[in-house]
Amino acid sequence: MDGEDITAFNDRRLTEYRRRDVGFVFQFYNLITNLTALENVEFAADVSRNHLDTRETLIKVGLGDRLRNFPARLSGGEQQRVAIARAAAKNPLLLLCDEPTGALDYLTGKTVLGLLADINREYRKTVIIVTHNTALATLADRVIHIKSGRIEGVEQNANKKSVEEVEW
Repeated sequence: MDGEDITAFNDRRLTEYRRRDVGFVFQFYNLITNLTALENVEFAADVSRNHLDTRETLIKVGLGDRLRNFPARLSGGEQQRVAIARAAAKNPLLLLCDEPTGALDYLTGKTVLGLLADINREYRKTVIIVTHNTALATLADRVIHIKSGRIEGVEQNANKKSVEEVEW
C-alpha cells in the first residue's frame, strides 16, 4: 500500500498504519453514544497528524446544524453521515466502507454514496466499498469480485455511472 508491504508490518506498525492512513465507515456506524456528532468526529481526528477541520467536515456532509446532537437524536442517515465525516476527517489515504448503505433507505443511501464519491473526487482518496449490492459496482473505477474470501476477478469499469444514474 502506497509503496509499502503492509503484510510485513508488526502489530505496532499496523496500528500506526491504520491510525494514520485508513478511515473506516461501518454499516452500523459505531458512534460513541455519549459524544455529540462533533465530538465523535474530533475523537477520530485527534489520532491523526494531518486531520481535516472537523466542523467543516460535518458541514460538508450536511450536518452543520446538528453538531451538538448526540447519536440518539440523529436519524440513521445522519448517523451514517457522522460516521463518514469521522472517517474522512482523519484525512486518510484509504477509506474502507462496509455496506455503507445497507441500513439506509434508498434516498439516504444515494446521499451517502454521493458523499463517498465526493470524497474520492475532491480529496483524491481511495474509497473501497464492500457490498452485496451489485448495482453499486457501476459506480466504481475498478470492481473486485470476492467469493469465499478469495478474489475471483478484477475488472476495470469502462462505463462508470454517476450516483444519480444508479438504481437498485
